[in-house]
Amino acid sequence: MSYPYAYPAPAAPAPSPSDSSSPSSASDSNPNSSVPVINAIPLLEPERLARNHAILCTVGFLILLPLGIVFARYLRTFTNKWWAGHAVIQLVISVPVISAGWHYGWRVAQMAGLGHFIDPHTKMGLALLILYAIQLVWGLVIHFFKIGAATTRPVQNYFHVFLGLVIMILAQEQVHYGLYIEWPFATGNIHPVPQSAKNAWIALVVIFWVLYLAGFALLPRQFAQEKRVREERKLNGEKL
Repeated sequence: MSYPYAYPAPAAPAPSPSDSSSPSSASDSNPNSSVPVINAIPLLEPERLARNHAILCTVGFLILLPLGIVFARYLRTFTNKWWAGHAVIQLVISVPVISAGWHYGWRVAQMAGLGHFIDPHTKMGLALLILYAIQLVWGLVIHFFKIGAATTRPVQNYFHVFLGLVIMILAQEQVHYGLYIEWPFATGNIHPVPQSAKNAWIALVVIFWVLYLAGFALLPRQFAQEKRVREERKLNGEKL
């Protein structure tokens, strides 16, 4: 269960002399004067850290990792020289971004003084980080250490794909949980999540799955190319 952090609310600005002399002027000019002007209140330090955490983790898990997946999904149907680009996106670029985002999340929980990994969002964040690390190591292992002399796609490659999709599904749900549940409870919803951020979540999820599923149309081409490469290596006496 999420929890509201006990952060002090910002003090309301003192009314100016002109406001006190004309109490009805504000309500006359603004029919919604009973609603606080949230945008006029600067972000508190915990909110700023939480915002940075949300932005970096969203960029890492919902933009960079999907980009690496789609990159591999499409490029491998045209060339067998796709792995380097895939590795650069998933490892060299994504690791610093995701690590920084996770660090900001840690600092928010630290500032709250309520401990770490005590609610669904923080527990899932830890689980995602562990799965991501496993996926990176597994990808390096199956690339650099070929198991046996298989003449077809090894089972460990299918597991790599499966784990990658599991991470994507969990990450998409994690960001959704953060936008709709964790942020309001953790910050007191002083500054509500803008609708544009929620729309961006929908767009990122839809774009990824449309592109990924569309890539299955290229599977026959990919399998044919992989078969041709295996036959060439066999003729050259190389290990498959």
